[in-house]
Amino acid sequence: MTDEQRNEAAAREGEGRAPSDQQPDHLEQGPGEAPADVTDHTPERARPDFLPAGASGPGPSGSAGPGSAGPGPGSGGYDDGPPSPGWGDLGAAGLGTPGAGAPDFAAPGSAPEGVREHRDTDTGSGTGSWGNPSGDTSAFPNIAPMTGPTPYPGREPGPAQGQGYDSGRYGGRPQPPPPTRAFGMGPGWAPPPPPPGPPGGPPGGGPAPGRRTPGVAALAAIAVVIALVAGAAGSIGTYLVTRGGSDGTDPDYSLGASPTGRVERAPESVAGVASRVLPSVVSIEISGGAEGGTSGSGFLVKGGYVVTNNHVAAPASQGATITLQFSNRKTTSGRIVGRDPGSDLAVLKPDQTFGLAEVALGDSDSMVVGDEVIAIGSPLGLSGTVTLGIVSSLNRPVVAGGESGVMDTSYINAIQTDAAINPGNSGGPLVNGKGEVIGVNSAIATLGRSPTSGQGGSIGLGFAIPMNHARRVIEDLVTTGTAKTSRIGISIDTSYQGQGVRIASQADRGQLPVEKGGPADKAGLRPGDVITELDGSPVQNAEELMVQIRSKAPGEKITVKFQRGGKEQSTTVTVAAGAVPSPQPS
Repeated sequence: MTDEQRNEAAAREGEGRAPSDQQPDHLEQGPGEAPADVTDHTPERARPDFLPAGASGPGPSGSAGPGSAGPGPGSGGYDDGPPSPGWGDLGAAGLGTPGAGAPDFAAPGSAPEGVREHRDTDTGSGTGSWGNPSGDTSAFPNIAPMTGPTPYPGREPGPAQGQGYDSGRYGGRPQPPPPTRAFGMGPGWAPPPPPPGPPGGPPGGGPAPGRRTPGVAALAAIAVVIALVAGAAGSIGTYLVTRGGSDGTDPDYSLGASPTGRVERAPESVAGVASRVLPSVVSIEISGGAEGGTSGSGFLVKGGYVVTNNHVAAPASQGATITLQFSNRKTTSGRIVGRDPGSDLAVLKPDQTFGLAEVALGDSDSMVVGDEVIAIGSPLGLSGTVTLGIVSSLNRPVVAGGESGVMDTSYINAIQTDAAINPGNSGGPLVNGKGEVIGVNSAIATLGRSPTSGQGGSIGLGFAIPMNHARRVIEDLVTTGTAKTSRIGISIDTSYQGQGVRIASQADRGQLPVEKGGPADKAGLRPGDVITELDGSPVQNAEELMVQIRSKAPGEKITVKFQRGGKEQSTTVTVAAGAVPSPQPS
């Protein structure tokens, strides 16, 4: 012990504190050294230092007893010589075996102050042993005999530890601190060893000291780096394998053979419908005549007749030539059978049809908004063009024509569609999903006119004549050459700006507002009456009234709601047929 440590021990002794109150690192002592202080201890119990294995100790009778390692009582005190060899072979002296005697201590005749004497090194000489507590203990009144292994500091002795140990002999003070560098003292002396670890690893299977296991984030980062490196390597490999010459050419390049086999289309598909209807569609060219040439489309119906628009066939009435081209690229001449300017329909008779099939006619009244439709024709001279769309609206009033001497105004209660209809589609069929014609393409709405053709293209607003109306007109034209125009026998006040349509109040150029004996007169309508509804549909203006009346077949009955003197009334009118087509109701 150094002088500084002795001073600290003396200070603590003066303050009544035990050495165990401080950190135990200054209590370490070499083999054979005496404790720094045996008179000031806490209740903690520690084992005493043992003598070197080669020394002898006194037994109960003053001679060396079994397992003793120190001098007897007559040896004259402590052994001042250096520690003898065999210091660590305590098992040979019987100190680590069960049932062995208490460890030997130094002779009791020595002065107690010698207990505090020790060397600062393990190899120096000095007092290296304790007295034997089984002999004369008058010099060490606080030391009791010890017959068993001493527990660790801070542990109370159990039945198997320190039998015969009397804590009262120490006066409540701690026993001497344990010796350093002591070896095992037999079974139960030390805690059990840890379980063996893996070969080459630390005991207990835990991680080696100083080594850290990689965390999840580190493993994820490593995986990302590996993936990036692998992807880059694959890309580079692909480039090296597939690169061609410096100019980008590859002599061995090939896209492979085209797939073989016939692809079947469902009959209700667009392709299936087009394949059935296209053979019945014709392209029409009108050349010469006073009005110049026009072009359009048409379709074959029963009897080898071709249906088209009046505005397509009208120039032929002035001496122009009609040429029809069928889907098989064969052409033939034709002539006008009849035309109806009010409905914009005409029927042609080709010289031959080349055995091509006639198209099927459908029911236009069965169509609803959203139904899919297909328009077929020759827009801009491109024969056999197919476009797809839906029914956008029904009963759309359309007034077309009236711009030249041969083209009269047409009033059409049209089917509106967004299927592309362009100049040249006029007269072509609008068909449903079954391949049945439900309308005749007739007009389009445009935002402007083309500087070359004088007409704009499709903006998704196309109009077709309903087939149920066209069917009646076609029959009239084939049977009589003219079509009957539906009428109710009234004249309209064009100056009226209010809601509905007002019947004229007085005659105009000799024509009465309500024809005597006509359908309106028989139903009770009078001049000045304001018609507001037809069959429950509101009437906004004169064009709507005429379109709805023209769409009815002669003999059909119409429920008319009107106002007279501020009172609303209703009546039923039977539609009549005019003898001569006219753009105005008569």
